[in-house]
Amino acid sequence: MKRRDALKNLGLATGLFVATPTIVSLLQSCTSDVKTWIPDFLSEEQGKVLTRFVDIILPKTENLPSALELNVPQFIDKYIVEVVEDEDKAHIKTAFNNIISVLKPNAEETIDSVTDENYKALLDKHMLLKDEIDEEREADLESLIPTKSEFLNSIKMMTISAYVTTEQIGEQVLKYDPVPSQYYCGDLQELTEGKAWSLDNSLVI
Repeated sequence: MKRRDALKNLGLATGLFVATPTIVSLLQSCTSDVKTWIPDFLSEEQGKVLTRFVDIILPKTENLPSALELNVPQFIDKYIVEVVEDEDKAHIKTAFNNIISVLKPNAEETIDSVTDENYKALLDKHMLLKDEIDEEREADLESLIPTKSEFLNSIKMMTISAYVTTEQIGEQVLKYDPVPSQYYCGDLQELTEGKAWSLDNSLVI
């Protein structure tokens, strides 16, 4: 139970967070160009790894901006700084370093030499499905350090959560309703043209 509580505090149990005004404001404050971005919490190397994962998870498409264009890596870094407890920040650092040691087993290599194929292979191996067993967790049930699977899944879910919470996606792509907690009765296709609600602030029955 202690491990689960710790992971929940990190936002690592699900990778999700509640889109409170504070969180939205934090996300909107992230305006740095990813090419010149210097992380507040993560090391430069860890920031590059996070950036590559985020871009692979939600790349630019013909009709939608990438998560990088919406400053999602910067938000995740700020979220850790502003929300996560100091003790838990150390666990995040360790989890990042564990991932980096897999990406570049030779410490003398630079993280820039790691290819997208290497990142994707790591994701394919460790992004377990719901019913698959996390052998790393099974080997140490009490560890407070997220396993590779837990950590990568949390990065994926935080990336998605931050992306759909951004103003551009929330108001221009999803169905946006500025009045929270309204109730609608009807067909989703008719009410929103099949779009999900922005910020999940309305309930369709």
